Amino acid sequence: DVLTHNRLRPVTEAGVESLIASINETGVMKDAIHVRKKKDGSYHLIAGGHRMEAVRRLGWDEIEAKVWTDVTDDWARLMEVDDNLAGAEMNALDTAVFLAKRKEVYERLHPETKAATGSALVARRWNTADTMSVVSFATATAEKFGLTDRHVRRMIAVGTALNRADLTKLRAAPKPVTLADLQVIAKATSSDEQAHIVAALSAGNAKSAGQARAAF
Repeated sequence: DVLTHNRLRPVTEAGVESLIASINETGVMKDAIHVRKKKDGSYHLIAGGHRMEAVRRLGWDEIEAKVWTDVTDDWARLMEVDDNLAGAEMNALDTAVFLAKRKEVYERLHPETKAATGSALVARRWNTADTMSVVSFATATAEKFGLTDRHVRRMIAVGTALNRADLTKLRAAPKPVTLADLQVIAKATSSDEQAHIVAALSAGNAKSAGQARAAF
C-alpha cells in the first residue's frame, strides 16, 4: 500500500542484501519506516526505502511504520534527506545530491537565508547557528571524507548542477564516481563541457573526469 516513487536515489543491492541478512539473523526489523498519509488516503514513503525493499523480498505482509499527516512536500523531502545524510552509507555522488537537495529545501523553508547578498549571504548560509541548516551536514560530510568546507560546497554545487538524466548515467558508469570526479565536474565552465564529462564517464571512455575534461 505504500508508494515509493520519486525517490532521490534508488536502493542499492548491497544495502538491501545486508538488511535481509540482518533480519534473517535477528528476526526483527530494527527501525520503523516513515510514511506520509495524504488527504486522498494514499501512503507515500518518506524514509526507509531499503527497509521496504528488504521486507518485500522476504514476503512480509506488514511493516512497522510511523505515519505522518498534515505535512508539506518540503517537510517530507527534508525528512528523507536527513534520514539518509544522518544514517545511510552513501557514495560521493549521492552525498552531493542529498546535500544539494537539503540546501534547496532549507532555503525554500527559510527564504531569509537566500535573500542576503555578498558577505552577508555567506554568513547566513554557511555560519548560521541553526542546527537544522545545511552547514551542519556540510561540516559532518567534510569530516567524514577528510575534506575542507570549501570542497563540500563544491560537492553541493555539482549536486545542484546535475539533472536526473546525468545522475542516471553516472550511477550506471563502469567505475563509481569519486570525490575527485565530482570536484572536476564542479569546475566545468559550460553545460556542454559538463555533458561531455558525464557522457565520457558513463560510457567508460575516460578513466576519470579529469581525463574527460582534458579531452574536451
